[in-house]
Amino acid sequence: QPVLVLGMFFSYLLAKRMQPRYAVLAALLVGCLIAGISGLLDFQRFSLQVAVPVWTTPAFSLAAIFSIGIPLFVIAMASQNMPGLAVLRAEGYQVPASPLISTTGIASVLLAPFGSHGIHLAAITMAICAGPEAHPDPQKRYTAAAWCGVFYGIAGIFGATLAALFAAFPAALVLSVAALALLGSIGSGLTQAMQHPDEREAALITFMVTASGLTLFGIGAALWGLIAGVITLLILRRRN
Repeated sequence: QPVLVLGMFFSYLLAKRMQPRYAVLAALLVGCLIAGISGLLDFQRFSLQVAVPVWTTPAFSLAAIFSIGIPLFVIAMASQNMPGLAVLRAEGYQVPASPLISTTGIASVLLAPFGSHGIHLAAITMAICAGPEAHPDPQKRYTAAAWCGVFYGIAGIFGATLAALFAAFPAALVLSVAALALLGSIGSGLTQAMQHPDEREAALITFMVTASGLTLFGIGAALWGLIAGVITLLILRRRN
């Protein structure tokens, strides 16, 4: 679907030049238009549904702690909390790590009986909300996170409908929108990571391993990228 991808890409560039804040939205609208004209939209399984809460009584399980709880903790730390902190600091927010991790951890414990056990820093959402596209003034970018929370709530209420809507879109459209939304944050992060010559190789290796999508022993690329970067940094510093 090269026409779809190219149309979204060039619409993103044009909007980025004229109205940077709406560049991703412009790419999404153009992508939907091209997909509709090309007959790539399939709404046969789309229907309006509202999520209905279902009570599930919590039960203690030692096996679930080791088979589910600990792996989820490792994944959340490696793929969300650590990248989330990196995104914040790359955008100039020098926040302490301990209060953030403690707050999300305590909130996860308190809300776990209600199904909300995975509260973390949400690296991808943070990358979108903390960048200059959210607001030119860094002190006012919290409004993007607040509105994001509102729309997440709406998405939760109409979760099945939203899933069916995305299923109606071609995969190329969804992947292209996600990639374009993160371009600014990736560029800002790479700029910050490459500033110090002594750490440049470690940062580059971390990025390459993470971007490779490598998965070993059920652990995603984010953690392996961090491990590769730390090993590279230790070896090079020892050499120096």
